[in-house]
Amino acid sequence: RRILHPTDFSSASRAAFDRALAMCRDSRAELVILHALAPIVPMMGEGYVPPQTYEAIDAAARQDAQRKLDALVAAARRARPRARAHNGEGPAHEGSVRAAKRLRADLIVMGTHGRSGLARLFVGSVASRVVSAALCPVMTVRGR
Repeated sequence: RRILHPTDFSSASRAAFDRALAMCRDSRAELVILHALAPIVPMMGEGYVPPQTYEAIDAAARQDAQRKLDALVAAARRARPRARAHNGEGPAHEGSVRAAKRLRADLIVMGTHGRSGLARLFVGSVASRVVSAALCPVMTVRGR
């Protein structure tokens, strides 16, 4: 009934979006597109950065994410499934798991960059964290 698609707007996420869209059309499910924004953590440096700067960066990031979410929802609606956007907060893996639980998602369809070795060690894998913590099935789609 409901498929959650977490996105970071990358090419890997686009491949997962296409798969989720096809699945929604086939099963007449609702597509919920999620983007989780991590809070901006002030960095300690040599100079003072006023709080207004962090607020401006946060507002710009939210505005950009909303614009991209709206474009994905519009693309999904043109393909005919019911679709809506959902904004999350916090790290991507936590936001995805929380949203899936809160929205009672039946499936999470998300992209994976396919990193391995040192890149995975330093960057981590959001997809593997979601797979291990989600209460519903998770389908990962390798990016193109």
